[in-house]
Amino acid sequence: MYLNIPEDVLESQNAVWTAREISQQPETWQETAHLLAKVRPALDGFLKPLLDDPRLRIILTGAGTSAFIGECLEPVLASRLGRRVDAIATTDLVSGPGDYFQADIPTLLVSFGRSGSSPESMAAVSLADECVERTYHLVVTCNTSGELYTLCQKRANCFAIALPERTHDRSFAMTSSFSCMMLAALGTFLPQFTTEANIAALATAGSAVLEHFGGELQKIADINFERVVYLGSKGLKGLAREASLKLLELTDGKTVTTFDSPLGFRHGPKTIINRETLVIMFVSNDPYTRQYDLDLLDELRADGEVGRVIAIVAQACPRVMAGDYMLVEGLPDANDTLLLFPYILFAQVYAFYHALCLGNAPDSPSASGTVNRVVKGVTIHDHSGKAKGRAVSEVG
Repeated sequence: MYLNIPEDVLESQNAVWTAREISQQPETWQETAHLLAKVRPALDGFLKPLLDDPRLRIILTGAGTSAFIGECLEPVLASRLGRRVDAIATTDLVSGPGDYFQADIPTLLVSFGRSGSSPESMAAVSLADECVERTYHLVVTCNTSGELYTLCQKRANCFAIALPERTHDRSFAMTSSFSCMMLAALGTFLPQFTTEANIAALATAGSAVLEHFGGELQKIADINFERVVYLGSKGLKGLAREASLKLLELTDGKTVTTFDSPLGFRHGPKTIINRETLVIMFVSNDPYTRQYDLDLLDELRADGEVGRVIAIVAQACPRVMAGDYMLVEGLPDANDTLLLFPYILFAQVYAFYHALCLGNAPDSPSASGTVNRVVKGVTIHDHSGKAKGRAVSEVG
């Protein structure tokens, strides 16, 4: 049984892989941390000389969900490492390398990929080598058969981290692959965040989310809101973007979704609000940032225009408790970066149940068949303008 649904029922709904991969995350976080500890000596040997250079620029890249890992981690990595860190999707790097790469700045390209074989990922690596005088590559992938992983075995300027096999999600939408690649990258650069105690706390919190809130999220999904907005500040804005995409994917575009920061939402995007809208806010633990989150939460509740607004929090307080909220247990003092992991479970579980409510098959949600786990029709062009042929790309 996964997500409170018997496995045979899930199989009949073409939903078993999505449910399994969402449910396994507390375990795969622990497996990922254990794997990272095993490769730590070799990883540090690769990274230390690079990080000793204060001019080193780090680019976090991937496509779709894999790109959003970078958006989640960019703020904390930039602040804690004290250097330039940019989250730039491969889809941007490939279409405009001259606008993103800087020839005279030593660059570490961190590539995220569930399969590690997308043509955009391979092209981004090639373009980085072409456009930057000193370039290095760190690959975080779920697939040891992928092209990026294979490439790294042959080159001295590359290092690959291959996550446990079951993180290579078989469902359409990335769930455990997203959170485990994000955890691996966080632990790579900031191991103080992925101590044994922290990983145990995340696993406990994640298991509690799955156990205690599945039924409530299913009831909310059954209301079938036509519009859903996810909000979050700093790295939680990147998480809001991933949450928005997950719902859009699993509902096959039948549900309108969007994302923003709480401060940015007032500047036009708030016009999406009506009585058929659900707003889910990922509330920060940071005392300063939290003030802005709670101000908008108060405002949305007072406006009376939204169908429902739910605060996802790790700290309960009177302002939060004045309306609907869901509390992550055991992390009241955690850095927001650690909250990325239990918070995303709410969005994944909600998207799963919403898809079932609409009669969609979560493992293969595109009824038309025009949107697939493997993206078709990608043409990678030579940087000088000569076409190099067509290829396929895995979503995320």
